[in-house]
Amino acid sequence: MASTWDYGPLGVELKKNVKDSWWRTFVWSRDDVVGLDASILMHPDVWRASGHVSSFTDPLVECKSCHQRFREDHLDGPECPNCGGELTEARHFNMMFKTFVGPVEDQASEAYLRPETAQGIFVNFDNVLTATRSRLPFGIAQIGKVFRNEITTGGFIFRTREFEAMEIEYFVMPGEDEDHHDKWIKDCVEWYTGLGVGPDRLRVRAHDADELSHYSKATHDIEYLFPWGWGEIQGIANRTDYDLKAHTEASGQNLTYFDQASGQHIVPYVIEPAAGVDRAVMTFLVDAYTVEEVTSASGKSETRTLLKLHPEIAPVKVAICHSPGTSV
Repeated sequence: MASTWDYGPLGVELKKNVKDSWWRTFVWSRDDVVGLDASILMHPDVWRASGHVSSFTDPLVECKSCHQRFREDHLDGPECPNCGGELTEARHFNMMFKTFVGPVEDQASEAYLRPETAQGIFVNFDNVLTATRSRLPFGIAQIGKVFRNEITTGGFIFRTREFEAMEIEYFVMPGEDEDHHDKWIKDCVEWYTGLGVGPDRLRVRAHDADELSHYSKATHDIEYLFPWGWGEIQGIANRTDYDLKAHTEASGQNLTYFDQASGQHIVPYVIEPAAGVDRAVMTFLVDAYTVEEVTSASGKSETRTLLKLHPEIAPVKVAICHSPGTSV
């Protein structure tokens, strides 16, 4: 349980401010994005249709000496990083948390905690389209808890098994997807820099072909230079029409968009900007951590440590400070 964290009075305010800023920027400030709050528990067939039951896996190895387990793709060498022992052959491990619905724990009552908020958006696509009369391109945004049974965790709140995601599924005309993908990458980078993150500590990295998820045509990560090196803080994926077609086939529900210009029903392509709230919080904290030399009232040079947080996300907006024994 070492990867579970509680946020205190200031931390929860910082976290809420980050979520509020993201929502203002990508939902309230746009006329082409609406919000959604989908359930964490969904029918298991949703995860079968999406490919998560068969494909949402990581390669797991175990040390034959100390029995520690690791993700094979996170290791630098063929030996156990803990004790130097021999490792087992890798086997694929599904990262979804399994639970049971109802009083009987049998196969018929199995369910999963969602590992992403995206599928709640896809299965509600027709509902939102009908209710809002949206026209392409348009997006559906959601912030919510997700759960991933990570093999290895660490880096403080960087990699945990329970975290909050901020995701948008942005539906576009096929053929226009690459332009929208590029635009979303630019907009997402600007959100971080607009809240004070140094541009020299951000970079955009395209996934290699062997890194791409089963649904992705192209994915770019926004990475931040943490003290230990570059780490992913957000992904922007071109999911094509994979998800809507998969759920249409599995459910029989017609998840298409009627294009009045052509008079045809089409399956939109989807651009997905997906960020972790906790990783964003960590990025802002690390970037705001400042050690500087100042001159005291007596003229002595001193070193002080402070957080230079952007006012929009700072948990404390105004403070009145005075020295002991003085009046305000």
